Amino acid sequence: MPTRRPMRVVLRSLLAGLLWLAPARAAEQLEVQLDGLKLPIDLVALEAWSRAPSRAQGDLRAWLDLLDANGQEQLRRILRAPLVQDRSFAQQFLASWAGQRVLAELDQLITTEQGSAGPVLYQTLQQLLARQPQVTTIELLRAVPSQRLVLHLEGGLQLAGRWQRQIVDQRDALRALQQLKLRRVSESAMALQPAGQPAEVFQLSVPHRRQPLELQLWRGRSTGWVLLTPGLGGSAEQLEWLASGLHQRGWSVLLLDHPGSDEQAVRELLEGRRPPPGAETLSERVRDLQAVVAAVHTGELPRLGERVVLMGHSLGGFTSLLAAGLRPEPGLARRCDRALDGIPLTNLSRLLQCQLLDVPLPPPQPLAQPLQAVVSLNGFGSLIWPHRGLRALPAPVLLVGGSLDLITPPLSEQLQLFLRDGSPQSRLVLLEGGSHFSPVRIDSSEQALFQLGEEFVGVEPQRVQSLTLSLTAEFLGSLPRGVAPQRRQLGGVTAYVLNRRQAETWRDLILP
Repeated sequence: MPTRRPMRVVLRSLLAGLLWLAPARAAEQLEVQLDGLKLPIDLVALEAWSRAPSRAQGDLRAWLDLLDANGQEQLRRILRAPLVQDRSFAQQFLASWAGQRVLAELDQLITTEQGSAGPVLYQTLQQLLARQPQVTTIELLRAVPSQRLVLHLEGGLQLAGRWQRQIVDQRDALRALQQLKLRRVSESAMALQPAGQPAEVFQLSVPHRRQPLELQLWRGRSTGWVLLTPGLGGSAEQLEWLASGLHQRGWSVLLLDHPGSDEQAVRELLEGRRPPPGAETLSERVRDLQAVVAAVHTGELPRLGERVVLMGHSLGGFTSLLAAGLRPEPGLARRCDRALDGIPLTNLSRLLQCQLLDVPLPPPQPLAQPLQAVVSLNGFGSLIWPHRGLRALPAPVLLVGGSLDLITPPLSEQLQLFLRDGSPQSRLVLLEGGSHFSPVRIDSSEQALFQLGEEFVGVEPQRVQSLTLSLTAEFLGSLPRGVAPQRRQLGGVTAYVLNRRQAETWRDLILP
């Protein structure tokens, strides 16, 4: 139970709650509850105040006076700003698996006098969107057909506390990692060179899709080859830097898009023409990888080598592990009940992992060519393989994470998986200052769909990408021996490369 807080802190927490829980409040009255304290707020008066602050009178004025001028202005912006700016996008998201999970978990934070608030919030927002293209927070508050909504601030504070703890845990984990005795390696120049020869373009018809797969090929001289796949909503173009860089180091690389979960699918989502893609796309993604490997083996695509490396970012890395033959361990439903007890904003990958409960995966089958390695950049799977981990993987694995990644946090989604890997050649890499989107190179033109700021891509993204390329190429080139554990630096960016023994030491330093 949270300790009692000064009233100013309570009101500041309420301000955060209004932003956090934008799709939730009451038609006539909002009751805020914290540790036995109940604060009734008249929404009619609050709506009038949001339009003209001088109109606030009585108890509302007393509560609002506890906020300074900046806090009052922020609250007014939250109440008046469009909660939903795109009707089609909102309708598609609310109808999706992830949207329904978020609405269901809101019941822990908001209730009505009848109990559950999730269904009535969903219906109210849908009704508003049917009449108008945009909906503000205050409009939704006033439209809910309930005399009173109750905001349980304890739940919001606990949710915010979990977020804060994760940030603190990752900061402390980085400090512990810095204490490990690792050989220091410095790169004096940028490892990533300008793009070399342009890629060849191929199309591959596959029986499980209506449209052929689009592939880009860089032919190299290595005896193995790399099949590279982007993450959810990503595109092949975003990973061309990695494909071209590996080619310059001698590797043949095939880079593919996955129709239905690529950048075009996100464009269609934003235009309201399809629901957001999620784990339901995994079955076709796995079949895509199997089909491409088979086509290289049979000669339908150019013959590139005798062994294949599966490599991907985020969902692409997860797809690579599934295509390599891994399947979820028993008990996923039970683990998801615990993991989704509350909105999983501290590890968004859990939504995708738990959606697998409703996704029929193709049966595991050997790839048409031997698997040389798997490289997973900002991947995940802690709920899928919590006990056996990656021991069943028939090849070494390179797991790469970023110290700033709050979507697939490195402690749970990379370290925990790595500790359960059985191959002595496998390695774990943590990139200091790297985020979930560090491997994604975004076109700076105005036509680009995604315009990610520094807060999303982390620090020095091109140097992080250069280290990623350098270490990935070294890891693949060192097999079957294994790359040496090290602390590698490039222009102020540091990468920590760990074997299992050092990963266990790191874990022991983190645990209390």
